[in-house]
Amino acid sequence: MHRAKLIETHGELKNIFSGNRNLIDSILPPLIFVLINETIGFDAAMLSALIVALGFAVFRVFRRHSLLSALGGIAGVVGAILISHWSGKDEGFFLPGIISNQVWVLAILVSLIIGKPLIALGSYFLRRWPLDWYWHPRVRPAYMEVSLIWLVFLGVRSVMQISLYLNQAVDELAILTLLTGTPMTIALLVFSYLYGSWRLMKMKGPSVIEYQEGISYPWRGQVEGF
Repeated sequence: MHRAKLIETHGELKNIFSGNRNLIDSILPPLIFVLINETIGFDAAMLSALIVALGFAVFRVFRRHSLLSALGGIAGVVGAILISHWSGKDEGFFLPGIISNQVWVLAILVSLIIGKPLIALGSYFLRRWPLDWYWHPRVRPAYMEVSLIWLVFLGVRSVMQISLYLNQAVDELAILTLLTGTPMTIALLVFSYLYGSWRLMKMKGPSVIEYQEGISYPWRGQVEGF
């Protein structure tokens, strides 16, 4: 049972990250920026980060991966470089990521307040299950709880990021960004999927198929997917 759930979770992660940038794509540019900035200088660090991002973009296009993903990687690094250059502060390189994190915090918070959890909407756009199913009384709480977990994680990260940014702690900000970036996101996605699936089963709500076919209680429940 546990092995089957792990295999299922692995498949879900592959679907989520299909066509997206790999782990190293998001880690290497900021790491290169920090290392070069410490050893050579600010301008060399910006140029190095941009070259790395361009290299990954060319590689992704060559491998016939998503062009949008490749361009997104370049845009992120270019935006970080422009802000850092304009502000004249090394920590400005991480400002786009900090702002993006704040936007996610606000979006999840609003979604919870209005009772339309963002995690449910994300699942809907990924799977195209009936939207009304997500709002069923025995389904919605699972998505509310998982959304709350993400809100706490992103909220704590935001507080730490802002504190380090205001204190101009570039090295510490870089370490925090790397540790709480893609690696932590993947770990939280796995936990979210396992916990959310478990909560759906515990609440004994209808599965998507049972909901679509109008089957009445008692339900077998959603056994795969979240």
